[in-house]
Amino acid sequence: MSANTIRKAKKLVENEGVVKIDDELYQVKSSTDPSKSYMVEKDSCDCLGFKNFYKFHHGKGLKANCSHIEAVRIFKKE
Repeated sequence: MSANTIRKAKKLVENEGVVKIDDELYQVKSSTDPSKSYMVEKDSCDCLGFKNFYKFHHGKGLKANCSHIEAVRIFKKE
């Protein structure tokens, strides 16, 4: 996971951009467009970065991730 992803995730949490909807469902604001938000459920997000992760990292053995999923992980720890 890149340092930029972690930085954006921390900023989302600090700016109260994560809202718990249900046990495993969270709404996370976009880090670039304040009018948008994404739904994170378990280890899945409906943002384009998550959807395109394997297209850009194909064959590197990485698990798909995005700043929204990382923000939820940070949010849960606090």
